[in-house]
Parts: sequence; C-alpha cells; structure tokens
Amino acid sequence: MEPIFATERTRTLIPRIREFVLNELVPLETTDHLTGNFSKVAQILDQKRELVRKAGLWGLQHSEAEGGLGLSLCEFGQVSEVLAWTPFGHYTFNCQAPDIGNMELMHKYASEDIKNRFLEPLKEGHIRSCFSMTEPEFAGSNPTQLGTTAVRDGNEYIINGHKWFTSSADGAAFAVVMAVTNPDAAPHKRASMIVVPTDTPGFELVRNISIMGDPSDHWGSHAEVRYTDARVPADNLIGGEGMGFLLAQERLGPGRIHHCMRWIGIAERCFDLMCRRAATREIEPGVMLGEKQFIQGFIAESRAEIDASRLMVLRTARNIDEQGAAAVRNEISTIKFFVANMMLRVVDRAIQVHGALGVTDDVLLGWYYRHERGARIYDGADEVHKTALARSILKNYGLDTRKKVAERV
Repeated sequence: MEPIFATERTRTLIPRIREFVLNELVPLETTDHLTGNFSKVAQILDQKRELVRKAGLWGLQHSEAEGGLGLSLCEFGQVSEVLAWTPFGHYTFNCQAPDIGNMELMHKYASEDIKNRFLEPLKEGHIRSCFSMTEPEFAGSNPTQLGTTAVRDGNEYIINGHKWFTSSADGAAFAVVMAVTNPDAAPHKRASMIVVPTDTPGFELVRNISIMGDPSDHWGSHAEVRYTDARVPADNLIGGEGMGFLLAQERLGPGRIHHCMRWIGIAERCFDLMCRRAATREIEPGVMLGEKQFIQGFIAESRAEIDASRLMVLRTARNIDEQGAAAVRNEISTIKFFVANMMLRVVDRAIQVHGALGVTDDVLLGWYYRHERGARIYDGADEVHKTALARSILKNYGLDTRKKVAERV
C-alpha cells in the first residue's frame, strides 16, 4: 500500500482483499486452470463470488447510490493492484475488463431501459458482456477507419461488419458495438455505440482467437465476430448518434488506470517469484543465485521501476478524480506505455531468473508472458501514445506537428 494515497477505506479494505486473494484464489493457480479453457476454473470462481458477496466486498467499483462502496478511481486503483496478484482476482470480484468499462459507460450514458435490461444483471454478475470495436481489415491505431455500419431502418438499426479481439464474447449476453451511423459526418462524429444481445440473429461468433497457442474460452477468450444484418431496437443506442468516439474516450481514460494498476499487481507478483527463486536456488555448493550481481541488478531495477510506476499511475488517477480525464490526457498516455513496458520487463527478468523452469507452465510466469504481451498494443499501441504525448509537449514550445504535416500534404 502506498501511504501517500492511502485512505481510511483502503487501509481497511486492502488487507481483507489481500487475505481473500491469498487464501481463496492463489491455490487455484494449477496448471490445468491456467492452460486449459477458462470455463473450467470459472465454475469454481463463481462459488468464490458468493463468498465475496457474503464478505461485503461485492461492487467495489460502484458508487454508493448503485449499491457499491463508493471508491474513488484512485482508491479502486489501489484495490486493483491487490486483485491482480492472481489472474483470477478481478473476475471473482466482478470488476474485470471488459465488463467494468461497459458498466461505467452504461451507468453514465445509457437510458433507464438499457440499465434495467443490461446494466443491472451485469452488476450483479448474472451475465457477462463484451466490447466490439477492433476490426481486422483496418488499423486499430486509427479508429476513425471503421468498416462496421449501423443503418437506421424505422425503429431499428441494421448492423453489418467484421470485428475481432472482442474479448470475452464467448458466453457474453451482449456486446457494446462501435459502428458507423453517420458516414457523412466529421471523422470523429461518424460512429455510435449500440448494445447488441448476442442471441440476435446475425450475430456470429466465428472463433476464439488463439493467443500464442492458447485460445481459451468463456471470459478468457478473444473472439472474432461477424454482424450480418443484425437488427436491434434503435433504443439500444448508448448516448446519441455520433457520440461513439466521445464515449470511447470516456471509457478508455479510467480503463487505462484499471489496466495500469493491474499491470503493477502482476509486476509485484512476478517480482515476488523472482526474489524467492533468487534467495533459494543454489547454483553451486553454498552459493545462491541471488548472490550474483546480474540478478541483484534485476531485483534493484525492478523494485525501482514498479515503485515509480505506482506513483505515476495513482497520481494520474487522483487527477482524473479531481479534474476529469480530459484534463490529464498526457498523463494517461504516459502511464499506458510506461507501465506496460515496465511490467513486461519484470516478467521477462523473472523468467530469466527461473531459467528453464520459467518458460514452463509449472510456474505462473509463462501464462503472464503469453497473455500480457498485448499490453503494448491494445488500448492504443505504444507508438501512438508516445507520438500523442510528444506532439502535446512540443506544442507548448510552439511546434504544431499536426499543422506542419497538413501543410506538407
């Protein structure tokens, strides 16, 4: 726990949550649960969810008016780090992506009808959802190039398009779909977000995409999806037509805090595994691996990078709480690429310290290596965030790089 950002609520909650994670969830990290389909462990985790409810820890991310604990983004970020000690933490507490982002989005912008039909059962953990934005035919780094369309036909939208990396679509009750509704509008006002139940005729889950050899299923999946003349009521629109990019930014700002704090939790877990290995692995009679300066360098660098990342992210989270996400766009871009790279460096060092064991599925590290390499790509690739940050900084020095590019064209 970082004392600078601790509150009375986090001082009370975090020890309880940590105890639950260590006692109830870490023992479930078997090879079968980490290399097989997620549905195997989900049956057990759903039972653990009932224990979370009984402990009064359900709905950590919701406001008190919604029946939650009313944690600020900065407070929840600190909780999120603890939940990330295990791959099963966020799911068990029903604050996993993409559901948490969809909950936040619908709470703020959806109609009462959508809230009653979709948000309430999602909050209670009775159903799951997915977010359908990325398309294989177009570069995700330029989200204005969407091919999926939603054409108004009376009181309905007819949706056609091809999506992939619609995470957790397998078994989800509905998708929040980003589709072009206003093709003649300005680039950032063409798209809208629409709720599409997955039992809608025309919704097709093509496949669960294999990620470095692991397709998984259930919440652990990343799906390819097609929409073929899928008709939904026009009332399934979230917000208004053309608000898709505004809603995406509203969703992604806090979402990047969620991701970054989860990555810090992952880094802490891998750091712990690395240190335990270094302190106990004998490499010659009476000499432990941790006595070697190379390994000491891994440990020292990891400790410094994790601590620096935590301070950066919690500062950004507090500023979002106080000023809103739009006011701290630079900080959000900074933490996204900085923390993702930090986490992957720590995972890689931990694997190296474990030697051959590190690349097996006998330890947790291989699972993290497979599933978290995408951290530098999704929610904006490193290069996009670095470019946006540099442009914003240079503009303060009188150099408008966007204007210069436009002049050359």
